Amino acid sequence: MTHRLTRPLAAAFVGASTTLSFAPFDLWPMALISPLLLLLLLNGQSWRAATLTGYLWGLGLFATGISWVHVSIDNFGGMPKAASLLLMILLVGYLAIYSALFGALYSRFKGNHNWFAALLVTPALWLVCDWLRGWALTGFPWLLLGYSQIDSPLAGLAPIGGVDFISMLVMSIASSLAMITVRRQWKQLWIPFGLFALCSLSHFLHWVTPDNSRAQTVALIQGNVQQETKWLPSQRWPTLMMYMDHTRQNWDADIIIWPEAAIPAFEYQVDYFMSNLDKAARMNDSAVITGVLTQKDHRVYYNSVTTLGITPSGEYDYQHQPRYYKHHLLPFGEFVPLEKWLRPLAPFFNLPMSSFHSGAYIQDNIVAHGMHMVVALCYEIIFGQQLRDNVTDETDYILTLSNDAWFGDSIGPLQHMAIARMRALEFGMPVIRATNNGVTAITDYQGNITAELPQFKEAVLRGTVVPTNGKTPYVLFGGLPLKMLVLVIVLSALFPTLRDRVKRVKEKR
Repeated sequence: MTHRLTRPLAAAFVGASTTLSFAPFDLWPMALISPLLLLLLLNGQSWRAATLTGYLWGLGLFATGISWVHVSIDNFGGMPKAASLLLMILLVGYLAIYSALFGALYSRFKGNHNWFAALLVTPALWLVCDWLRGWALTGFPWLLLGYSQIDSPLAGLAPIGGVDFISMLVMSIASSLAMITVRRQWKQLWIPFGLFALCSLSHFLHWVTPDNSRAQTVALIQGNVQQETKWLPSQRWPTLMMYMDHTRQNWDADIIIWPEAAIPAFEYQVDYFMSNLDKAARMNDSAVITGVLTQKDHRVYYNSVTTLGITPSGEYDYQHQPRYYKHHLLPFGEFVPLEKWLRPLAPFFNLPMSSFHSGAYIQDNIVAHGMHMVVALCYEIIFGQQLRDNVTDETDYILTLSNDAWFGDSIGPLQHMAIARMRALEFGMPVIRATNNGVTAITDYQGNITAELPQFKEAVLRGTVVPTNGKTPYVLFGGLPLKMLVLVIVLSALFPTLRDRVKRVKEKR
């Protein structure tokens, strides 16, 4: 019995260690070592045992890697500690299903049967499971292996095929190392090392060029407003005046940016304030971008972003104001699935601001001071394909506004920032990230942070943002080529099985 449990328990430990490859630890080799060890643990197991091993690996990864989720549940969910822990266990248990599925598929497809299986089939199966996790129940594509490589030699693959392409290469290298280890074919080590070296050459490919003639100055205001008191009526005007004080001191910036839901009121409640802010920005030849909650019609609410001042839309007009409406809402935080049954169960399912409507999938870029920006509100930055589908020929920057105050001083906001950096690298565009309490930062088109504020401090980040000319392959084609490749690989792997079944059916006839 002890022997039977050895592999699954070891898998849980290996899965937990994978978190070290992501921000803030950034030990990127662990993202190669962990799947290598997982594949060694899966070797020779039945599909049932492989499923359990994969599940325990996932439990280890998500229990440590998304532990920050519990901070918001525990602090703002209004439930006893035991109940909040139970919800966290259920979430981790659900996410581990996808690594369990990989274990079962790896066993079924004999992932170390030959070099085709090791180099292509195993990575393809891994991506299929990642994609399912990023789609089911609105999706949660967090802790993808590719995100761990933002500072590794493999990062140059991002502009070619996105974070998923990096994940695929990580699994190809790990899988080939696993097969060499199992078969003790040490002379074949040149294959994974050669693959790593070849992919590292992608750093020398340049898809876009910075256009310094169009550089602009931006001022990002980090309000550090406490989540517990933010929506108290008594705090509304002190909060607005705090943002205005910082704004007045930075009118010389081309664009001033406030974070997600910076205005602690519905937009219609402060339309006079918005109109005055718009006029002040125009007088100072500047533009202000802010997150705000907007009500349209009766009981229809949106988490939105709007621009004031120097914009092509003219003077502020609440009814006709151009806005970005958040499309990909956060489950439970911004909407409650099956709310008719879940809301009565616990205060957690009735969090403030958890009844938003979703904006359209494709929306116009917002424009401020002549610059076009594709917007990702908070959690949306993890959906690269959605961003890519909203990029136009005129897009200059990626703008992401967030409020990570829900997650305290956990590792969550730092992982969030690393994901934003990956988007910059994929798109070959600077990312402007304005947050309530961090991480507020500006990256260049290669994902390097060029300016950053410390967390949990009221401050203003000033910096220069330089747009680029040209398009990366990922912007041109998105994830479609990789999906087609994976489909061909999986069908090729299935072909012998289908052929044998057809042959048996014919023989029976």
